[in-house]
Amino acid sequence: MCDSLFLYLSYNIINSDVYMSTTYTVRLPRQLKSKMDKNPQDWSEEIRNFLQERIKQIELLNTINQIEPRAEERKTIADSVTLIREDRER
Repeated sequence: MCDSLFLYLSYNIINSDVYMSTTYTVRLPRQLKSKMDKNPQDWSEEIRNFLQERIKQIELLNTINQIEPRAEERKTIADSVTLIREDRER
């Protein structure tokens, strides 16, 4: 017999203003499934929310990783003492 059980999740996909749902299967260790059974929650909703937040984090990191090299290219080094003196002379 298998050491893990299947947990069936459905997650939401919004595509062109049409609400669609699909099923995603995850294999869980029996011990984890047992703990989930002892602590009743809406596990589908919990996992769905976790996945949505995690996707947001990953997308944000990807955006930062794309922007960072371009920002490094634009970085300028300025001598603050010189800038202050020039400003005072005006």
